Amino acid sequence: MLNIKNDKSWKLANAAPRQLAKDRNSHQVVVSLSSITMTFELDLSMILPRVLIVSRRTVRKNKFVNFVGEYHLDLIVSYGAVPVIVPRVTGVNMLLDSFEPIHGVLLCEGEDIDPSLYEAEMSVLSSEELEEIRRFHASDTAIDQEKDSIELRLAKLCLERNIPYLGICRGSQVLNVACGGTLYLDVEKELSKKCEEGHRVVHMDYDNYDGHRHVVKVVEKTPLQDWFKDSLEDDKMELWVNSYHHQGVKRLAQRFVPMAFAPDGLIEGFYDPDAYNPAEGKFIMGLQFHPERMRHQDTDEFDYPGCPAAYKEFVKAVIAYQKKLNSSTCVPKGLKLDQEMENKRKIIVRSFSIARNMYATGCDMPPSNLSVLEAGAEFLESNTALSRQQEKRLKQMGATVRNASSFLERLNVNEERQRVARNIMGKMSIEQLSDLRSFYHMMEQISSEVLEKKVQEQ
Repeated sequence: MLNIKNDKSWKLANAAPRQLAKDRNSHQVVVSLSSITMTFELDLSMILPRVLIVSRRTVRKNKFVNFVGEYHLDLIVSYGAVPVIVPRVTGVNMLLDSFEPIHGVLLCEGEDIDPSLYEAEMSVLSSEELEEIRRFHASDTAIDQEKDSIELRLAKLCLERNIPYLGICRGSQVLNVACGGTLYLDVEKELSKKCEEGHRVVHMDYDNYDGHRHVVKVVEKTPLQDWFKDSLEDDKMELWVNSYHHQGVKRLAQRFVPMAFAPDGLIEGFYDPDAYNPAEGKFIMGLQFHPERMRHQDTDEFDYPGCPAAYKEFVKAVIAYQKKLNSSTCVPKGLKLDQEMENKRKIIVRSFSIARNMYATGCDMPPSNLSVLEAGAEFLESNTALSRQQEKRLKQMGATVRNASSFLERLNVNEERQRVARNIMGKMSIEQLSDLRSFYHMMEQISSEVLEKKVQEQ
């Protein structure tokens, strides 16, 4: 590590043009100042865990602006993570790799999800009813396809990599749709109006926006019960929650388990029990209500002590996931070879040394060195990762490869495969390419973890 003292002679402001580059694999930052080059090692453990939050778009002073509710940001920061806002602007869905490393994703409020992204049963509502919904919920029914694209990609990324995910309101609906679930186009018209009078629920009250509450029944042995256990009566298991939505989960994706129901039967919370262990970095959950906004009027005091628990446990999982990710990306220490392997290594090194000297001096190979060069040739024969240029260079150096013709044939086959793959991928859509890239990123991570375990076991 380079320590730069506060010296008046060190004038960065007057220095020559600077260039900043980052090596993603070694986590080094190289700063070039004229003829001076400095390398700083980045300690990933010193970077606070990052939680991505997608902004929502609105109009202010006749211009679009992006925003995120501060309650979300406050809670994320208070529990030890850094919120990173992903702007809802055109093209961001193709730039999500630039937001790496991603240690958690929190998706919250927003407009209705495009019905074409799930199996919406449009026929259950008449054209008059659909028009009435658009008028009554005008601020929510304006579909934002760009936000849909960004958030669905992030949700699928979390599911592929097991990145902690917390979905609030719309965010829970995004999670369900990403896993193959469906939504009610309008809860009141499709669900509540079919219920008996005592079971009907008002899920959106514009006249009492923040003050409106309705009861939900909490499912036993779920995280929601653990968080609110001090506020639940054993015989009722009920909470009063806020409600700001006109849509909701219709068919819950198979991987999820409900955590709470409204009296009309609507699922108000769900999670993946196989992906829930905050201490191990596992957290996949959706809540239809807003626990961060369940506060007494004109104060910041929560309705229940358990209200911030979802954020607390989510950030706990984010921190654990970051530690796990950092440990898997660290370069493992060099293996300590046993005596036999060390002797083989020395022979191979000597083989290349002799070949290099032969190439440099132009001398013929002494018969006594033939067996030593054979060791280098055998090593090269087993290494199929060499490029043609590397192969040619090594052959020039005298390190002859046995069966060179068959090796070059394999190279030709690989090149043909690459050509065919490029041709096929050239015909794929952007979404298909994005999904393919995410899949191989996941496989790379799994391979790294398995490799690290095997190395440690030796």
